[in-house]
Amino acid sequence: MDIRIQILEPDCYYHIYNRGINGGKIFKNTDNYLFFLKQFSKYVIPVCDIYAYCLMPNHFHFVIKIKSKEDLLLFAINELKLNKENNEGLHAIQNVVSKQISKFISSYSQSYNKVYNRHGALLESPFKRKKLNLKNI
Repeated sequence: MDIRIQILEPDCYYHIYNRGINGGKIFKNTDNYLFFLKQFSKYVIPVCDIYAYCLMPNHFHFVIKIKSKEDLLLFAINELKLNKENNEGLHAIQNVVSKQISKFISSYSQSYNKVYNRHGALLESPFKRKKLNLKNI
């Protein structure tokens, strides 16, 4: 199954990770790490809880739990102004989490490119995800 169409399911745990294009660095200094976490908080924390993370110079890992279906619906309606009947395509409520993670990655990449006078993709696409079989932690 294409990873791009795998839905990040409510109330489930995932290992989310990615690396720089060709294994290249995505963090050059402390400010990069801090801005990355700030953007993660802005875009991803509203749709998931974080249990662990690891940031390395050329890649990152997060263990997250997707929020409940009800919480995601409220976020989609109140913050993203989506229609609750919208259940098809890229803008469907079921894709809210993937969309927020993509916004986070895009935001960080654009900022990094501006600071370091570069262009193009910074991270591999799509971001990787593995569903974890964890019981209540």
